[in-house]
Amino acid sequence: MEVLEVFEGVDHILHGGDVGKWDVIVALEALAPVTAVYGNIDGFDIRAKLTQVAEVELDGFRIAVTHGDQLGSPTPAKLHAAFPAAEIIVYGHTHKPLLELVDRTVTVMNPGGAGAPRFGLLPSVGILELEPGIPPRGRIVGFGGGGGGKDPQAFRGIRGLKPRPLQGTD
Repeated sequence: MEVLEVFEGVDHILHGGDVGKWDVIVALEALAPVTAVYGNIDGFDIRAKLTQVAEVELDGFRIAVTHGDQLGSPTPAKLHAAFPAAEIIVYGHTHKPLLELVDRTVTVMNPGGAGAPRFGLLPSVGILELEPGIPPRGRIVGFGGGGGGKDPQAFRGIRGLKPRPLQGTD
């Protein structure tokens, strides 16, 4: 399975930085609106187009997106302190997949990195399922072996949102 296949049908994509090439954003925008930030590996061309932190409200949830490198080694505690108004924080810097749950609600997500394996970690992306009035749900989707897409270096750090209908409703 490729990274872009995972994001087919999503309503919005969050990218936590380390974009690498602008073509990544273009490819993602062909699937859904994108909220993206730059990461520490991104050059001046990417930094000129993106911010260090982005805030977006989706389905009534306040979400902060950041690479996290401005916090040194980001942890959920540091991220909560830096973004106290956010109900969900998505970050990237460590490329280590993480879901922090509070009362079964996703509050911090690092979906890992979707490019070539780094730091001994396999590629992965995250999916958040958001519906108004229902606690957010999330999961990490891993890719075995090489890169997650056709260009393993291109899709590092992709984040996505995918709604899931309630069972028993139309």
